[in-house]
Amino acid sequence: MTSPDFVYDIAIIGGGVNGCGIARDAAGRGHSVFLCEMNDLASGTSSWSSKLIHGGLRYLEFYEFRLVREALIEREVLWGIAPHIIHPQRFVLPHHSGLRPAWLLRLGLFIYDHLGGRHLLPATRTLDLRTDVTGQPLKPGRFTRGFEYSDCTVDDARLVVLNAIDATRRGATIRTRTRATRLEHRGGLWHVALEDSVSGAQSEIAARVLVNAGGPWVENILIQRADIHSRDKVRLVQGSHIVVPKLYGHDRAYTFQNADGRVIFVIPYQNDFTLIGTTDRDYHGDPARVAASDEEISYLCVSVSDYLARPVTPQDVVWSYSGVRPLYDDGASEARAATRDYVFELDTPDGAPILSIFGGKITTYRRLAEHALEKLSPWLKDAASSEGWTAHAPLPGGDFPVSGLADRVGQLRRDYPFLSQPHAERLIRAYGTRASGMLSGARSMADLGLDFGATLTEREVRFLVAEEFARTAEDIVWRRSKLGLRLSKADVAALDGWMKTNLPAGTGVAAGS
Repeated sequence: MTSPDFVYDIAIIGGGVNGCGIARDAAGRGHSVFLCEMNDLASGTSSWSSKLIHGGLRYLEFYEFRLVREALIEREVLWGIAPHIIHPQRFVLPHHSGLRPAWLLRLGLFIYDHLGGRHLLPATRTLDLRTDVTGQPLKPGRFTRGFEYSDCTVDDARLVVLNAIDATRRGATIRTRTRATRLEHRGGLWHVALEDSVSGAQSEIAARVLVNAGGPWVENILIQRADIHSRDKVRLVQGSHIVVPKLYGHDRAYTFQNADGRVIFVIPYQNDFTLIGTTDRDYHGDPARVAASDEEISYLCVSVSDYLARPVTPQDVVWSYSGVRPLYDDGASEARAATRDYVFELDTPDGAPILSIFGGKITTYRRLAEHALEKLSPWLKDAASSEGWTAHAPLPGGDFPVSGLADRVGQLRRDYPFLSQPHAERLIRAYGTRASGMLSGARSMADLGLDFGATLTEREVRFLVAEEFARTAEDIVWRRSKLGLRLSKADVAALDGWMKTNLPAGTGVAAGS
């Protein structure tokens, strides 16, 4: 490796929620930050979640009180800084005779309400399922008692992207579709060899501190690229979800207990659909090739059909997705019992620190970032600030009150009256206050350029490429939005073809000024 012209304070490998969260926090403290991601941002585990910001009610059974408390506190913190992509959600938990007794459920929910952090979200209440929920989809007469509690939903991939955008605004360099091929420590620095996965171009950077946020590849990065024998182990657990047409008319979600001890979430999704998940099983293949199996899809259908008056079948599934959770291997006998807490491994070969992250969940990513920087503080003493700041600084587009979403939609329609209500709502839920900047100067739909279907316009596509690291149609329809649910394969192919012809190939690089 050659000597680089510039030495960063921190280099981060991995563009998931943990990597981008650390990049944002570090850049905001005055550190020089470099992050590389071998694919698109959030293209791994971070975009294949249950789309929840939640405390993890079932983790109380495994005595994960520290994790649950931290997550419960984070629900409203994250809602406060990203009210465009995070929204309160009420969950109905029916009592299933023969499984957990009603008193145990109520005790767990009492702890859930009071363990920490609930100020704005409403408390748990007991339900008579025969009368308290209009449009009840449950089997009549079988489920009569239940409980209703609060958590939040999130657009997981957008959460990652917004952290990356804010990191670049604060000076970080983010380079997507760039693989770290080799890591060397010498002279107290980490030297990182890079390869652009599109052009094949080679480059190198150096940093005082290296963060390994590789997710499912965390061990691979340590062992094969950094030549460090990992003390900790990662346990790869597959979680799959299915999406079906809307199952019921009201806006509540459901938490269904399963006979195997797991719970299944049934969540209103993208207005016209219902999201069902998740599974938990150990995974031993290539994380990049994970997919929902027929067995998992059948499992989810059978599990929810035990509760619903109208059964769900595999033929109802309009989309399925699967991700690999890189959990810390705590030796649990079952995948569902493995801890969701995060663990750091700090190695300092030749005095050059590398911090590897095992485990974690989306809800606690911001606190994980704070803890990571605290862990690395001995090597970052010359920073402009050592104080945490991300709990109160809105993510891009989130600079409005948590109760102000409807007002933002109304204002956008007044400013741009050619927008339909669903179109305006989608834009605010994706971009928040940034939507006005994207539409600036438009007086009609024609001013937004080509219409690719499902309200996706040329203006928005160009915005996503210029501002949000998007490079392909897949980036846009499945991660920056979920419009792939409404677009045909021909629509997506046409979009991809147009992008290749009309937009610069780009380098996947964004750097703050």
